[in-house]
Amino acid sequence: MKNSLIILFIMILAIQANSAILVVEGKFQNKNIYVQNTYGGSGVGYCAVEVKVNGNITTDECNSSAFEIDLASLKLKYGDKVTIEIIHKDFCKPFVLNAEDLKSLPTFELLTMNVDADGLLKWSTKAESGPLPYIIEQYKWNKWVPVGEVSGVGTADVHDYSFKISTHSGENKFRVKQIGLGSMPKYSSPTTIISLIEKPNYALNKEGDALQFSSETAYELYDDYGIVKKGFSKEINIKTLKKGKYYLCFDNQITEFIKKKR
Repeated sequence: MKNSLIILFIMILAIQANSAILVVEGKFQNKNIYVQNTYGGSGVGYCAVEVKVNGNITTDECNSSAFEIDLASLKLKYGDKVTIEIIHKDFCKPFVLNAEDLKSLPTFELLTMNVDADGLLKWSTKAESGPLPYIIEQYKWNKWVPVGEVSGVGTADVHDYSFKISTHSGENKFRVKQIGLGSMPKYSSPTTIISLIEKPNYALNKEGDALQFSSETAYELYDDYGIVKKGFSKEINIKTLKKGKYYLCFDNQITEFIKKKR
């Protein structure tokens, strides 16, 4: 009996010495994980040797060309952290077919959203299923423009968030969104405020190598092929730009101008 235990121990050490571990992590999304197995590096037997979930060995049968890791049988709750370890032989590697099914989905429910007197966009949510970032967007220049990002907590409880915004003249719209891997974005309803700041003007300087605004403003400058400059300033240096037509987005306006010389 003693000799049998020693032989078993030696065999385990031999397997461990010639194996590697494939680790996949995420959150339980009520879906099982599927693995495409390969033959071992020597061409004998299959690559995967053993599967662990959250440190515990599973009963999944991995001695086949494809197998399922049955997470549903492990009494996991939706959103629980999952760490899968697939112990496999050297010189081969199994392939996880649906690792994205462990990634969080954008499930938040917006409770409130407003802009306070200090220029803070504030919103409250519940029912988050994972720590996805909130992307803050502002509607201007006939499109939704990303203006910042705040990390989401990622649990189902109520959470409060805030972000310091910059407004343009007139009507301002803001919203937040989350994007999960391989899924469509989820958007909040927008909130609207009216800003009383003065609408800026712009002009080319005498040398024709700079655009000057009457006050600091966010801007994007395009040619026919895409964006060439963007930022927040009272002046844009265009000295190095080629001659031709350009499209200027600033404040909440869109216009165009011709650069006549290099």
